Amino acid sequence: MTLGDKLSKLRKENNYTQEQLADILGVSRQAISKWESNITYPETDKLIRMSELFNCSLDYLLKDKEETDSKNQPNEQSLFFRKRLRERKSEKTVWGMPLWHIGRNARGFVAVGFNARGVIAVGLKATGVVSLGMLSIGVLSLGMLSLGLISLGMIALGLLAAGCFSIGVFATGAISLGIISLGAIAIGDFSVGALSIGKYFALGDNARAMIAIGDSQAVGSVFQKSSELISQNVTVRTLTEQDIVTVKSLLDTIVPAYLSWAKEIIKLFL
Repeated sequence: MTLGDKLSKLRKENNYTQEQLADILGVSRQAISKWESNITYPETDKLIRMSELFNCSLDYLLKDKEETDSKNQPNEQSLFFRKRLRERKSEKTVWGMPLWHIGRNARGFVAVGFNARGVIAVGLKATGVVSLGMLSIGVLSLGMLSLGLISLGMIALGLLAAGCFSIGVFATGAISLGIISLGAIAIGDFSVGALSIGKYFALGDNARAMIAIGDSQAVGSVFQKSSELISQNVTVRTLTEQDIVTVKSLLDTIVPAYLSWAKEIIKLFL
């Protein structure tokens, strides 16, 4: 097979039109037609780009015989995914970016790919205002490893973070660390959880902080309140009106001014 025959075969197997392939390579459709007709030949950088795009070796493209070595030809699994994620994009642009772009390295207002960047990004690695991916970075971020202002994922880091393991200003999850932290194991300045460890305030089954309110155990250096046995095997954690007044007064005393906003949130739930 000639180079032109191979290019035509690979292009069709990957479901590209000549116009689409030309757009990806930054050449004219006529150039693609001439390559496939063996009238002219691609420059070296275009050959390298096509070998990457079609997942084949330069040897396969340049040798004037059909290679049977699986290392030189796209395998069925590769073609399966490439047919479903073939590179294409909108001709219309928003803020200098295509309205949408689908490809291995996608960049557009809406981007879908292995490495996607856009206002809305979906991919293995996604970066955008709204992002969804294995590694996700954005204002609103969802993924296995998620970083964002609002972050949801197995491991979430953000202003508002929710996940199995979360770190944030507001954090909630199985294990959470934050200024205001909610979780099975909650650690922070103000913590609520089964095991609650706080600097200033802790509420939970087992609570430890300056102000600690717990069911099974409460350990507080300034104030502590644990459940009371009201009948056999039945306990209840009760805060009297005087307790609430005391806790609010203590919060005003011990919490620094820069955390006054968090303190006021905690007061709402007392």
